[in-house]
Amino acid sequence: MEKIDIQYKPGTQRIPGFDLARAYAIFGMFIVNFNFAFGTFTDRTPTGLFLNLFVGNSTAIFIILAGMGTVFMLNVSDYQPGLRKHKRRVIMKRSWFLFVLGLMLYNWWPGDILHFYGGYMHIAAFLLFVHRKWYLWIAGSAIIIYHVLLLIIPVETSWNFTTFSYDDFWTVVGFARNTLYNGWNSVFPWIAYFMLGMWLGKLNWQSKTTQKYVFITGVIMFASFQLIRVLARSEWFSEPLTAYIMSDYFPPCLPFMFLTTGFALMVIPFCIFLGERCKNTWLVGSLLQVGQMTLSHYVIHLTIGMLLLSALSGKRYSGVLVVKEPLSPFYILCYAVAFFCISILFTVLWRYKFKNGPLEILMRKISG
Repeated sequence: MEKIDIQYKPGTQRIPGFDLARAYAIFGMFIVNFNFAFGTFTDRTPTGLFLNLFVGNSTAIFIILAGMGTVFMLNVSDYQPGLRKHKRRVIMKRSWFLFVLGLMLYNWWPGDILHFYGGYMHIAAFLLFVHRKWYLWIAGSAIIIYHVLLLIIPVETSWNFTTFSYDDFWTVVGFARNTLYNGWNSVFPWIAYFMLGMWLGKLNWQSKTTQKYVFITGVIMFASFQLIRVLARSEWFSEPLTAYIMSDYFPPCLPFMFLTTGFALMVIPFCIFLGERCKNTWLVGSLLQVGQMTLSHYVIHLTIGMLLLSALSGKRYSGVLVVKEPLSPFYILCYAVAFFCISILFTVLWRYKFKNGPLEILMRKISG
């Protein structure tokens, strides 16, 4: 059997499948966020259960791809000592841009991920040129630290789960706690996905063997932990252990992280497979462009998308992530699909004139 090739090859990583995976991730975020603001996650109808499948999985893929993208920004010349400082500075500027943009968005959308994303990237800027094994060590350490914090600080501290608001977010202590520990995508443990992405970014993705091994690893991880959850539902374990195994997006305990990581490791190679074979079709070609504008689409769907859904449904959007009479899962799904189709059309028209999305252009101008 051919040995997996994990030699990093800077400057050779432009593979269509990564952009296709980003397009999938942003579509999943459309579903999750529209449902979170105007729907419900307690609906047990087939459509409601289908919407719940995107919870956590899309975010994990989004963050893993962000870590991979950070590594892909490096070129062969960046490994020369004189250029390392410049590349680190560029990535730091982008992290600050995302951090500030996310905080500006926070009062409108309390579930913002961008300021956390900026935090991951800022930390990553100091780790660009370390040996790839350190990324896995840091990922594992982040998960361990999070579980230790769970024993010290109640995870529900400062949360109002009636309105899903964080009471002392704009205080020094509250902001630090939310950012590092019990925010929606806090540094611990969510940076583990970013670090895994950086490790994956240093694989040779041109190799079919790499793609195969990553996919098989994802299948094993996902199937194993799904089996454990089936056993948990069948009352094989104690009540506290069952609650831990069945934990979901919040708090993101180890079983949840393994499940979502396994799913991501299946989706990314599959998207590479699909992207290589269908990149010349109009639909896949358009989705690749969507994947290159995920930052813009993320902000657009949380602003224009929320306002449009509010107008169409007659339900006021107030920034509070709960509604008294939620929209049906079918309505949410149809709207998410329709808005994604509009996003594809917008992307195609925009790319006729511009190479990058509007926010991507702004970020590049600021960061260089």
